[in-house]
Amino acid sequence: MERKEIKDLAARIKELHRQYFIFIVCSSDGQAKRLKELFYESRSEVPILKNSIAVNCSESPVITTGGLGRGFVSGSSIILTGRDIFGEKPEFRAIKKSKVSRLISSVEDFREGDCLVHVEHGIGRFIGIRKQRVEDYEDDFIVIEYQGGGRLYVPLERIDHVRKFNAPEGVKPKIDTLGGKTWQKTRQRVKQKIRDMAERLLSIYARRSSDQGHAFSGDTELHREFDGFFPYEETADQLTSIEEIKRDMENKAPMDRLLCGDVGYGKTEVVMRAAFKAVYDSRQAAVLVPTTILAEQHYETFRSRFSAFPVKVDFLSRFKSKSEQKKTLNALAEGNIDIIIGTHRLLAKDVKYFNLGLLVIDEEHKFGVAHKEKIKALATSVDVLTLSATPIPRTLHMALSGIRAMSVIETPPEDRMAVKSIVTRFNPQTIKEALQKELDRGGQAFFVHNRIQDIFKMANSIRELLPYARISIAHGQMMEKELEHVMRSFFRKEVDVLVSTAIIGSGLDIPSANTIIINRADRFGLADLYQLRGRVGRSSVKGYSYFLIPGEDIITEDARKKLEAIQELSYLGAGFRLALKDLEIRGAGNLLGAEQSGHIEAIGFDLYMEMLESAVAELKGERAAPKIDPVLDLRITAVIPEYYIENPDLRLGIYRKISSAREISSLKDITHELRDRFGEPPSDVLRLLEIMELKLLAIRLLILKIQNIAGRFKIILSPETSLGAAQISGLQKDRKKYLKFMPEGGIEVKPIKNN
Repeated sequence: MERKEIKDLAARIKELHRQYFIFIVCSSDGQAKRLKELFYESRSEVPILKNSIAVNCSESPVITTGGLGRGFVSGSSIILTGRDIFGEKPEFRAIKKSKVSRLISSVEDFREGDCLVHVEHGIGRFIGIRKQRVEDYEDDFIVIEYQGGGRLYVPLERIDHVRKFNAPEGVKPKIDTLGGKTWQKTRQRVKQKIRDMAERLLSIYARRSSDQGHAFSGDTELHREFDGFFPYEETADQLTSIEEIKRDMENKAPMDRLLCGDVGYGKTEVVMRAAFKAVYDSRQAAVLVPTTILAEQHYETFRSRFSAFPVKVDFLSRFKSKSEQKKTLNALAEGNIDIIIGTHRLLAKDVKYFNLGLLVIDEEHKFGVAHKEKIKALATSVDVLTLSATPIPRTLHMALSGIRAMSVIETPPEDRMAVKSIVTRFNPQTIKEALQKELDRGGQAFFVHNRIQDIFKMANSIRELLPYARISIAHGQMMEKELEHVMRSFFRKEVDVLVSTAIIGSGLDIPSANTIIINRADRFGLADLYQLRGRVGRSSVKGYSYFLIPGEDIITEDARKKLEAIQELSYLGAGFRLALKDLEIRGAGNLLGAEQSGHIEAIGFDLYMEMLESAVAELKGERAAPKIDPVLDLRITAVIPEYYIENPDLRLGIYRKISSAREISSLKDITHELRDRFGEPPSDVLRLLEIMELKLLAIRLLILKIQNIAGRFKIILSPETSLGAAQISGLQKDRKKYLKFMPEGGIEVKPIKNN
């Protein structure tokens, strides 16, 4: 709020107070204190009402705090709210922790024909689950077929050795030969490349951390007041990210932190708190964004958020006239602008900063090589915060956190309603009804037609259906300025329906656009459909996605499966997991570079991430615990029978969950889950859980092998076992009747005879 505005407001309230008692209800203590200061600056003393403090309402207006939505007049009293004074504030919604990342890491379907990666044997094709009898016991095996017909049988309790081959959509892996040397060479080559990259990145960030920058001062009451103006309750992820960024800024070494989180997850608020911290120390903040539309959107957001504080926010873009740009540049150079927001125009030679302290880069991978070099020059000794809307899987987060500072916001707003996905034949009446429904509720819509050759013809067809609607066209071959003008018009609600190619797949957050119609959806990849669908449903308004096809008898089988999956998106089903996994892989490519994308394609995403994490730990000198993978050859039936869990996908998922358990407590949780979902587990299932518990104990004690040979159990210990000589000696003394120590270092356990 400008000084003149608050002065006028103070005068108006003073005038009204002659006839009315006036109460102003603020949403937070910070907002109340700031409002009191603003009135004080206008020479009006307005007290804050507290439970323990009595005030005379007839002497002056009174400020208090509470959850009132709107002001009203009642008899001789006027009640105002912070919203009435500072403008419209979003409605508060409680936010719950996202379960998506846990879903993806815990459940992964293997379907017949899928490519799987075995850590030791390489990439093969999944044939199915087969039950095999060995002597007098049964076991379930995953069967993987390799080049030339060779088959590998992997016991399901060792499913943790197998990964699904995840790579960007459309990438077809090369099937390895069972027992061949190609896989070992590929894995070794990728391992070396990963190590080289990790070494290079560690060197860059180590060098930067040794530089000297500005150590920003700690938070004061004014910082807390600014925080208090945030209309929502911060999520746990937001609070953690804010704390990490502020801690970095208070350090002498220049900050270089990556903040990851999807659009609408609260990254902007985190950035604004960092910017406030910079401005408080009389340093400027620059926010660099990839498009002019985003620059203007951020400008409006920042201006509103900082309205109650003496902070000057401006933006720089090509849409400003030359004289306006010159005026902005002069103000920036003289220190009269605190926060500047703009596109790569901020990197031009004529842009001079008075005292730059913080540089925020939104989606760095969208800037070209030349721009990145200028960013490096600009960021020599200032704090840098880089934003990314790419989904970050846990493994990538853990690996990269060892190299550079990273904060992740993975908590979505709870008021996001599931987008309804509808697959239907192309029908003008359906299109008209869908668009009409959106316009009738005051919203906007996208119509995606991915053929530039006849996009104008399609737009004219829609004009005939809705002659009163304002329709514009956007595609990638338009002049950049013209394209941005169209997008800005849509953003400002000057356009009702935007007919475009798939270029809208990533970009703006437009809460008023909540219907999207995708023509010839069968021609898009699953991840592309997911991203396009993500353009709508970004507010608390129900979103609708229509996927138009020419007819089920015309589209391919693959396209039909894709569209079936896309309809599951609202329910976090297989389609969602597939699309998000593809986005994660693309995101890893964005963050790690194009070369690394090729290595991901060679060995699969999951194995690549594990190798990256291991390389970083090794380079940092972290002493890794010896990797023990005990072989348990117990010759007993320990399976999940089909009569207990009939669905093969569910059965495989439970096997995966059991084999992935790393704590005995996790196995107990799985046992409770089985009882709850499927009833009392049969003895074969309980034996499987007991064997996995034994395996966890073997890992802890560094036992290499436990083998059943005609009723005698042979236990082979690793030379690095945690069992000391005294413990082993004690075992021999107390249990010599049924324990025999073998010369090669193992223990033989004889069966105990019951008396």
